[in-house]
Amino acid sequence: MANVAFLILALLTVLGAVITVSVRNAVHASLGLVGTLLSVAGLYATMNASFLSAVQVIVYAGAIMVLFLFVIMLLDANRPISGKDPLPYITEIAAIGSSLMAAAFVVVAFSYKDPKPLAEAAASLRNGAPGPIGETLLTRFLLPFEAVSILLLVAVVGSVALVQRPVQQPDPAMEAEGARARDKREIQA
Repeated sequence: MANVAFLILALLTVLGAVITVSVRNAVHASLGLVGTLLSVAGLYATMNASFLSAVQVIVYAGAIMVLFLFVIMLLDANRPISGKDPLPYITEIAAIGSSLMAAAFVVVAFSYKDPKPLAEAAASLRNGAPGPIGETLLTRFLLPFEAVSILLLVAVVGSVALVQRPVQQPDPAMEAEGARARDKREIQA
């Protein structure tokens, strides 16, 4: 029975991921991501990792997705995408920043010394208590843990940068036309 539940949740996880990357509406993509995160929490629950399941729901499906939806709604990301970049040279800046970030990750990954063997770390997680999980996350898996936090930060900053609208300056010719129309209406009245 647990295998059937695991397979169903795995299919729902993949379905939510496909929805996330295939829809054009940002809110619908966020809801697909919520479905994916909740399905992953269910996968954790089927593997008897109740603490990870609860953390998945509270932190990712709860707090992180509320933050993403807040940014989407605040910046009105549902409007149609124009072909013009909102910031000049954003592609070049992103390429340079991505190259520097990739180089930094390569240097850290090859110079990283593991403080604890994997078998010892996995054995300490058997009961699912928060203490060993936190210790393992902040020792053995520190690099992936920090990479995820940087990825989330970059995603929020990137979404803010990409959907910022330039402030439109009023057109003096249109204002003069509107003033003339108002004057004509006042004269006729």
